[in-house]
Amino acid sequence: MTKLGHLLVEQLDRPGGLWTARPRFSWQITQTTDTDVIQTAYELEVERADEPGTALRTGRVESRESVLVELAGFEARSATTYRWRVRCWTNTSAEPTDWAESTFETTLLHPEDWHARWVVPEQTPVRKDGAANFQELFSLHIDTPPEDRLLPAPYLRQPFHLDEAPIRARLYATAHGIYQAEINGTPVSDELFAPGVESYHVHLSFQAYDVTDRLSAGQNVLGVVLSDGWYAGRVGILGASRNYGDTLKAIWQLELAFADGSTRTIVSDDSARSSTDGPIRYADLAVGEGYDARIDWDGWSRAGFDDSTWTPVVEVELEQSLVPFVGEPVRRVLEVPAIEIIRTPAGENVVDFGQVIAGRVRFRVRGDRGQTVRLEHSEVLDQHGNYFNNIVGPNKDQTDVYTLAGDPAGETWEPLFTFHGFRFARLTGFGADASAEDFVAVVTASDLPVIGEFACSDERLNRLHANVRWSQRGNFLSIPTDCPQRERYGWTGDLQVFAPTAATNMSVGPFLSRWLRIVRDDQLPDGRIMNISPNPPQLDYLMQGPPPSYDDPMMLLASSAGWGDAVAIAPLVLFEHFADRRVIEENYPAMVAWAQYQIDSATSGLPPRLVGSDLTPAERHRQSLLWNNEPNFGDWLAPSTLRGPEGSQMNAPRRTGEVFGSIYHGRLMDVMAEVAGILGHSEDAERYAARARGAREAFAVEYIDESGRIPGDLQGSYVIALACGFVPDRLRTLVVDNLVQLIHDAGDHLDTGFLSVAFLLDALWDNGQRELARTLLFQDTAPSWLYEVAQGATTIWEGWEAIAPDGTVTDLSFNHYAFGCVDDWLYRRVAGLQLEGPAYRESLVEPDVTGLLTSAAASIETPYGWLASRWTRSEHGRVELSVQVPPNTTSTIRIPDAVRNVRINDRAVGSPTERSLAVGSGTTTIVFDLADLDREEQ
Repeated sequence: MTKLGHLLVEQLDRPGGLWTARPRFSWQITQTTDTDVIQTAYELEVERADEPGTALRTGRVESRESVLVELAGFEARSATTYRWRVRCWTNTSAEPTDWAESTFETTLLHPEDWHARWVVPEQTPVRKDGAANFQELFSLHIDTPPEDRLLPAPYLRQPFHLDEAPIRARLYATAHGIYQAEINGTPVSDELFAPGVESYHVHLSFQAYDVTDRLSAGQNVLGVVLSDGWYAGRVGILGASRNYGDTLKAIWQLELAFADGSTRTIVSDDSARSSTDGPIRYADLAVGEGYDARIDWDGWSRAGFDDSTWTPVVEVELEQSLVPFVGEPVRRVLEVPAIEIIRTPAGENVVDFGQVIAGRVRFRVRGDRGQTVRLEHSEVLDQHGNYFNNIVGPNKDQTDVYTLAGDPAGETWEPLFTFHGFRFARLTGFGADASAEDFVAVVTASDLPVIGEFACSDERLNRLHANVRWSQRGNFLSIPTDCPQRERYGWTGDLQVFAPTAATNMSVGPFLSRWLRIVRDDQLPDGRIMNISPNPPQLDYLMQGPPPSYDDPMMLLASSAGWGDAVAIAPLVLFEHFADRRVIEENYPAMVAWAQYQIDSATSGLPPRLVGSDLTPAERHRQSLLWNNEPNFGDWLAPSTLRGPEGSQMNAPRRTGEVFGSIYHGRLMDVMAEVAGILGHSEDAERYAARARGAREAFAVEYIDESGRIPGDLQGSYVIALACGFVPDRLRTLVVDNLVQLIHDAGDHLDTGFLSVAFLLDALWDNGQRELARTLLFQDTAPSWLYEVAQGATTIWEGWEAIAPDGTVTDLSFNHYAFGCVDDWLYRRVAGLQLEGPAYRESLVEPDVTGLLTSAAASIETPYGWLASRWTRSEHGRVELSVQVPPNTTSTIRIPDAVRNVRINDRAVGSPTERSLAVGSGTTTIVFDLADLDREEQ
């Protein structure tokens, strides 16, 4: 019996605040006794839940499509619940499956749906502080206590009376700042930090909440508490406040429906009252939160609370574009109990949670009324085992303060409006009876489903995989950030290199689609994509003054090769992994503008070394194909560039900038050609493909000499030249030999930075250097992935040697995901799961069964279902490989050349002449003996 399941709308399960009038539907064949199953047709029906019989029916559609299927002619209404169902026919049965059913509900889809007014509560405007620019960053010290520079949180409450309880109630809300809404004493949702990060001057997301069960007949109260958040708070590397404004505001609309068919709308207006006398005395995402439990406001959002001293809010007119929130919200996704309380050599008490996270601490405490306890957060201890603040800069306190009410039974508290990057918390004011059981780390992140699993026979690689996932979780909080403590910026370069890994580990489609909208919001009129998005106004000065150069020690760039390319690469990754064509359609105009900016810049400019030179027409034409005239970050944080007396992060851009700008420009043209082809823009596709060919030819002439040397002589330059196809066949062997020699010169260590590390192992693997690729993967001294693991890392570090080999602990971030892009290689090469068609409709399974491991297993929940491989190898060379392929997909299983005694699904086939086996859905088991176990190149 074949059954359907895993019904999704816009990649979400039963979404309650769907943001589009053109929803797309997905389903899986989740149960079948057949193999080689392919859907041949489907039938889809959608109807309004409140009007049975209004279904829009497709009838039988002859199609294999089951992922993000759009229903022609259907346009959803605002604030409406729909039921939908689907069935399909397959190649294994003439009868259709049973119907599978689900629901979805739209949010407010049109600006005219809003009738509420923005309201401003009582408050003092947020004070301006923090660094004004990067030069000031390193000299500015703020010693003022948080309670003296931060302000109390505004509380708002709006009482209203209902003659009867509604049968349906939906709250739509957002704020300038971040907010939590409550009704009758209960939060309306488990969502945190709503509305999330935005480029507020362009768009602002709003949330939709089902609050039907929160309301009753009689007196009711809607309450909202606000905090500075990303809008006015001290976020970013500069620690500057008032990024978008200095005054917190809110807007809400409560839509009610009753059993008799009547409706009522309650909106934010001047009937609400506000106060700043509540227990949250201050709250800032980076500085921390201060809470005074002596202020007993229990019931402030319930009827009967005395608000006679509160002040009426003020209605204001705002030009603010409101858009529905897209994707999964931020939630408390995990809890990590404390391992122990350490008494450090310095005599301090430090709680160790055993894992670096983004989040905060919930704790229990007993003490006298008015007693204050303090928790300071950090990711690492120093080399002596003492508490070490590795996050420097103004307003990076990461400190929470709680003043006790004095309850003899004890008190429990967790901050509401802050999160920190930490593993350790230094305790001040807690009594001697404090124990590890009193402390729990609460992990906060966008609530993205985990869809990828990997494990192998080497526990170090398993820890590396776990570290990558922890760093992804810690940095995918509302937007993809570089780190969850120091900057929390949406660096585009980090995401660009990590996107394939992100999409393999978690279902990131809606999450990244929302961020890409913000990237487009920030795009400059000339087409440039910003290095950081959202790009707060505090960084506007980067676009002022003279053009930047490689001589600028701060490298203050607004846009850069390899970083802005995220606007094209990320949508393509989402198409590849989730078959999302709409995301590339939405971003295509922005991609075109970014590509054209590069083309125009390359055509009109010259690299500084050639300015004033007398170039021939051929030389000038060659330069016009190379985007080498504008500074870029190059192979950022390549290890060797940071060493020695002149070590600096700027050495990599100086040495590799022209090379990386030129190659990434050609790579962008390749991506543009592919995207244009997918969308059917054939003329664009050919134009971009022709420019990519020209860029390759120009690069070979300009930058590769006859001995295969590339300027800068850093591993990364050779890696990306090989991986991106910029090396002519006649020079390939020489270039590979030079790369290999550089690796050997480094003691068989990597020397790659942000833009090349994702290609390192593949560049070796695809050019006959598999053993060397394995050597780098398993290297456990610095710099290497497993060096971090050997040092006890639980996340991915910003720098390869954030803890130096001599034990010195640096002030780098210990939670940066970019170098974790190797995780994608573990799935593809070690376990062998490789994507061949959109959403894995076609896949290739080719695990590395001849390497250093004796077993590996991986699984990915593709949009069609679980694709998995599991293999083991005995000491005598017998390999057992099991591959699970989801219905409605096909796969090719590839085994090594030299094998014998092959059995497929327990059927002997001897020694096959073909290495590849085409299979359909179901489980295929292959057993074979390796002809030898030599570690020769495969």
